Amino acid sequence: MADVEQSVPGPDGASNGSDAVNGTAGRFVSSAEGTALAYGSLLLMALLPIFFGALRSVGCSKGKNASDMPETITSRDAARFPIIASCTLFGLYLFFKVFSQEYINLLLSMYFFVLGILALSHTMSPFMCRVFPANVPNKQYQLLFTQGAGDSREEILNYEFDTKDLICLCVSGVVGVWYVLKKHWVANNLFGLAFALNGVELLHLNNVSTGCILLGGLFVYDVFWVFGTNVMVTVAKSFEAPIKLVFPQDLLERGLGASNFAMLGLGDIVIPGIFIALLLRFDVSLKKNTRTYFYTSFLAYIFGLGLTIFVMHTFKHAQPALLYLVPVCVGFPMLVALVKGELTEMFSYEESSPEEASLKEDTTESDKDK
Repeated sequence: MADVEQSVPGPDGASNGSDAVNGTAGRFVSSAEGTALAYGSLLLMALLPIFFGALRSVGCSKGKNASDMPETITSRDAARFPIIASCTLFGLYLFFKVFSQEYINLLLSMYFFVLGILALSHTMSPFMCRVFPANVPNKQYQLLFTQGAGDSREEILNYEFDTKDLICLCVSGVVGVWYVLKKHWVANNLFGLAFALNGVELLHLNNVSTGCILLGGLFVYDVFWVFGTNVMVTVAKSFEAPIKLVFPQDLLERGLGASNFAMLGLGDIVIPGIFIALLLRFDVSLKKNTRTYFYTSFLAYIFGLGLTIFVMHTFKHAQPALLYLVPVCVGFPMLVALVKGELTEMFSYEESSPEEASLKEDTTESDKDK
């Protein structure tokens, strides 16, 4: 998906995402403490959306809006995804080579401005439900957009929301304006964390086999595009959008105006994250009141990402994080399942899509009525 790398500040102070060894002569050299703080912060920021996104994925199918319903990834989707991702990545590479980078990033900024507001609002919603004053009326609203009239009228958009959702949208809108105007790394990270958490929560693998196909395919994808070509790094350098988490290595010296960034692509969070979330739901299905496979895969992710950062720092070269994350996130839980004699049960675990689950519930209720 994207690699872990160090970056160099550009003329305007923005990160160009280039490799550490390509620094200019006048580049500021970060202290060991600043570098350690940056790497540690990236690791912590990667863990938060995985942990909370996995917990929220257990019950997200009960959401009130269509936007809250999970998207189930099948084995066919998983097999096609690396090909689609490769075409998209190479297409972006060609776009940046042919067209002006400034105009492309302007369009991307507006696109991610809208998506970021919606993602951050959805992320904030559970917290707002807890802190919203009980004595303040929580009014209900409905946004309905239809086409045609009478019996031929077709519903295009039907979104229900309340006062709490409006407050979340307003706060998210402020962050969005801050990001568009300043491109500040804090605003970038707020949107990036929201995208990652929503991805882990709302993207569901239907079984472990599908997860292995997806992670295996993206393992090859990540290694090829990082080590085999300069496409991944070039796009990362040119792409100004909150699709990565960044943290300045010179924060201790320059404060919030720091500009020498280490970065981690959101794909390296979301892709292992949806597999870890699947294992949590498998733990729940066992009804043993344990979270063995979730904690095993979560600790494996920490080990894999730590290993990625260590190798990147040692060799001073951008690393495909999935090269290290995929083997440990898949291998460790399977080893535990093999030891516990639950490997067959793990691979036989199957999740239904929301439509299939709804159909099963309707069938069950119908049988009860009979």
